[in-house]
Parts: sequence; C-alpha cells; structure tokens
Amino acid sequence: MTPSSRIPPRDRDAVLQALRAGVVPRRGLQFVQVGRAGEVGALIADIERIADGGGGIRFVIGDFGAGKTFFLSLVRSIAQEKGLITLSADLNPDRRLYGSSGQARSLYNELTRNLATRAKPDGGAMASIVERFVTTALQEAKTNAVPVESVIQQRLHALSELVGGYDFAQVIEAYWRGHDQGNEQLKVDAVRWLRGEFSTKTDARLALGVRTIIDDDQFYDGIKLLACFARLSGYGGVLICLDELVNLYKLPQAAARNANYEQILRILNDSLQGSAEGLGFVFGGTPETLLDARRGLYSYAALQSRLSENSFAAQKGLQDFGGPVIRLANLSPEDLYVLLTKLRHVQASGDPEKYLLPDEALPIFLTHCQKCIGAAYFQTPRNTIRAFLDLLSVLEQHPELDWHQLIDTLNVGAEKTADHDVGEDRAPGAVTQSADDDELATFRL
Repeated sequence: MTPSSRIPPRDRDAVLQALRAGVVPRRGLQFVQVGRAGEVGALIADIERIADGGGGIRFVIGDFGAGKTFFLSLVRSIAQEKGLITLSADLNPDRRLYGSSGQARSLYNELTRNLATRAKPDGGAMASIVERFVTTALQEAKTNAVPVESVIQQRLHALSELVGGYDFAQVIEAYWRGHDQGNEQLKVDAVRWLRGEFSTKTDARLALGVRTIIDDDQFYDGIKLLACFARLSGYGGVLICLDELVNLYKLPQAAARNANYEQILRILNDSLQGSAEGLGFVFGGTPETLLDARRGLYSYAALQSRLSENSFAAQKGLQDFGGPVIRLANLSPEDLYVLLTKLRHVQASGDPEKYLLPDEALPIFLTHCQKCIGAAYFQTPRNTIRAFLDLLSVLEQHPELDWHQLIDTLNVGAEKTADHDVGEDRAPGAVTQSADDDELATFRL
C-alpha cells in the first residue's frame, strides 16, 4: 500500500458512520462516487462557466432515496476545488425563497451560515472571505504606495451598480475600520450584517451606520451582492445548492407557492440571460415537484415553458444535459458492485490486505439483496448499502464468523418513501423506476 492510497481515519469514519445512518457524509465523497459521469460532467461545465463570470441553474430531479443530496454534496465539493464559494441549505416551510414573515431572511441566514470554501469546507467562512478581501487590499496599497481606504473604495465601486450595493460596501468598510483599529466588536457586527442576522434597521444603524438590512425583500439581491463580492475577494464565484424543493411544492397556499415559483423564475431568467455574473444555482427535487400541473413547477406556465423536456431526446430515451433539468439516471447493478468494492476499500482504510470480504462474496451479497427486495436493491440502494456496512462491522468485531452464514441470515428491507422521509439526507443511489426483468441476470464482473 502506497502512502497516497491510504484513506485518512477522519475521512474513513465520516463515510462509514454517515452511510450506516442513511445520511450523506460531509467528507470523503470522492471515495464512494460511482456512475453518472454525464451528470457530473454537465455540472463541472456549469462550474467552469460560473468561474469565468457566467451564470448557471440546474434542477436535479430524482425520487426519494435516489441520491439527490449525495449528488448535490459532490457538486459542492467540486465547486470548492475549482475555487468557488458554496452556500447550501434545505428548503422548508420556514426557509423559502419568498416570504413575508422572515422566511426568506431565514433561508439567507442559513445559506450564509453554511458558506464554505476549499479552506473551510464545513461552513462558517464569511469572516475569512472578508478578511481575504481586506488582506489583498492591504497588499495592493503597499505595492502601489496608496492609502488602503482608496483601494478598498475603488474595489467596492463595482457594488454600487447593484441593488443595496452602497450599504453593502459601507459594511465592508466598517469591517476594515475594525481591522485597522483593533475593534473586534465592529468586525463581528459587520459579519452579522453580511449573514443577515440583524432583525431591525435601528440595530444596524446603531452598530454600523447603515440604514438597510437584508430582509425578505432583499434576499436575492443580497445573494447577487455576495457573488460580486466573492469575485472581488479573489474567488471564482458562488454556487448555491438548495435541496428539498418538494417543501415548496407542499405549501398549502397557492399564493405562497406561486410567489416562490416567481422568485425561481427570476433566478432562472437571470441565469439564462447572463444577468447573474459568477452565480449559479442547483435545486434538488422529486419528479412530482417538477411535473405536477396543479402544485409543481409546471403549474406556473412560464416555468413550464422554460423547463419542458427536449422532445427529440425524450422520443429516443436519451438524456439532454444541455437543458436546466437533469434527471438522475438509475445506478446499474454493475455500478452498485463498484460502490460495494469502494466501501470495502474505505472500511479497510485503503489497504487491500485488510479486506474483510473476498471478491466472490460481493456477487453473493447482491444476489441475496435482489431476492429480498427485487430491483430496488440497486435503484434506491440505501438499505443495501447500510446492510453491507453492517455486515462489515460485524466481521470487523468478530473475525471468527463465517461470512456465508451471515449473508444467509441477513434481512434487507425495501426503501420506504413516506412523507416523514422528506428532509432527510440521502445516501448514494438512483431514480426508482419500474423493472420487470431480473437485472441480475445480465450482471457481469
């Protein structure tokens, strides 16, 4: 085993513990990614376009347990490696794109709390971004022998063209004053304003001398200001990942749903027309969230016309990655086999000599799962993955046991898609579709 092939214990434990619990790991995604090369390639192209100053928007559609959350987490990791800032949040009734009682501000607050960079992938990177802006301004001022204030003001001039840009620039200047004077409270107040944590304009005026705050009406304008500021700070741009779009679909009031869909339409238009520079969005939702003509995105005529499927690709059963909608394809049995080999490799910390199961055990395990739950074992394989990791855990703690007997006694249940599953993180998987044939009959190693 070479040092480069060894999997760090922190990443190993994060992957195994999260997947055994049925949720997406925050670290080590690269060790368990399989399949979906076309979908990943399409998002990488979007990320590169955003880094070049363009915009992008995608709707990742798949059933419960299909791997949407895993896919969004993978895209976030790629964006961070490409030099972008990422913001992520799950939509819910109290956190949505439009609201009149603080719901949009709550979403903005959650997004900025989860703001992450390559150096701080776990979130909480707002202060680091502002500090980077100030540091580069100091270096430029020293190189050109000019006052730091003039450099900062010149850089922030680009923000004045955007809605709310003047107060945003004032807050950044307040952070610089706190940095220059050693006033930590002023720096904290500036970061709080940038995160949308001020609830009244009076408090913001007393703390920072600005007359506005980021509230429900300024949600999207605040996001665009962040994207512009990210590029001024030396980052490629901003990618925003919003999961659980189904919670907008479930809003009981038609007026509230339509108001949120109108905000999505505004974002979509800006992204497609090139008005949003260095800003991209990725939404995760279920098929009914998109297709339901009564409550889904298709109930809003303008969205339906922009998100409709390519009829030429649909007739041939093809996937068109050029449109804003990406449907997650099924994992094949071969993909799941590769995934199990990767999980075995992770469990052994990257050392083949520590594998707890031989190669011949994997097809036997998959055959047992197919007998228990049918084609769902690879289409929505969360329970299959959990059962496999449980098996490895038992063998690790009791090496004297026979894996043949353990597999024979293993009970694998089918994935449940009840309403209470909404909002949970998802392990790697694929879209559930009908499968009348025995897919294992065509299985090849």
